[in-house]
Amino acid sequence: MIFSDILALIIVYVYVAVIFVIAEMVLKTRPEVSRKFLHIMVGNMIFAMPFFADPWTMVWFLTLPITIGLFFLTEYSPIKIENSVTESGHALGLFFYALIWTILIAIFATIAPANDPKYYIWIVALAIVPMVYGDGFAALIGQKFGKVKYTVFGGTKSLEGSLTMFVVTTVMSVFVWMVFASIGCTMPEFNIVYIIMISAVATLCEAFSYGGIDNLTVPAITAILYYLVAVL
Repeated sequence: MIFSDILALIIVYVYVAVIFVIAEMVLKTRPEVSRKFLHIMVGNMIFAMPFFADPWTMVWFLTLPITIGLFFLTEYSPIKIENSVTESGHALGLFFYALIWTILIAIFATIAPANDPKYYIWIVALAIVPMVYGDGFAALIGQKFGKVKYTVFGGTKSLEGSLTMFVVTTVMSVFVWMVFASIGCTMPEFNIVYIIMISAVATLCEAFSYGGIDNLTVPAITAILYYLVAVL
């Protein structure tokens, strides 16, 4: 492991630790807000990904350990750890959130060219965007302002929340694309049509997912679509 990766790991771990402390202590009286705060703020780690020379460093020393740690905060853990963050929402939601991140980095690091292991890291970042920002803000807006409700497969959503997810996902996908391109990541030519279409599919996928499973399905489908339309 090279020095830059070690430095990046230290910075990210400090950042995540601070976010967990804030979510658990400062926002303890509002657990649902705390969970979404954690959901969104931890997701900002996507901006750290290009600074790792080896994506496998992120897998073995960052996302996988976090995934394991989050599992021990769920009700399925053999060790009971009291916390207000994971208990405020779907038991496995944050665990799935970290798990799919680990899986996607591992997959795209495996298929990347040997001389450029970060070749597809932008796909991982854009695949995480709908869940980090789209779903995060959709839940907050939907709970506060959602008036038009609809139910799919037993899960009740709001039209306002779904529209928020589509708009935020589109805007943040453009922003992330531009940031990654500006710092020298290998990326295809910018195409707003791809982003709008994939953001719409991600929104529909979230609407049809229930019980926290959207934290797996939405990033997975988004990653597949970006690979198909922008790479193949």
